[in-house]
Amino acid sequence: MGIETVMEGEALIARVDGRIDGSNAREFQNEIEAACAGADRLVILDLEQLSYISSAGLRAIMMTAKQLESRDVKFAVCSISGSVNEIFQISGVD
Repeated sequence: MGIETVMEGEALIARVDGRIDGSNAREFQNEIEAACAGADRLVILDLEQLSYISSAGLRAIMMTAKQLESRDVKFAVCSISGSVNEIFQISGVD
């Protein structure tokens, strides 16, 4: 799992690749929250290169979204691949 961040205008874009599962979900959550610490308008989580996500990974994303919401920072997820999108749909997160 890797995270690359870039600022584009007022948006922080975080591109995630690899897998997020029970073995690294906590690390992912810590890294993404640290990357988003300076964001004050919009965070976009780009999942185009994410090959797998478990329920622990979904929880990490939801916790990050909740933390950003508490700071009035908008949060969006984009470019969800087919297999990862299925997990989002099954869990009702979509």
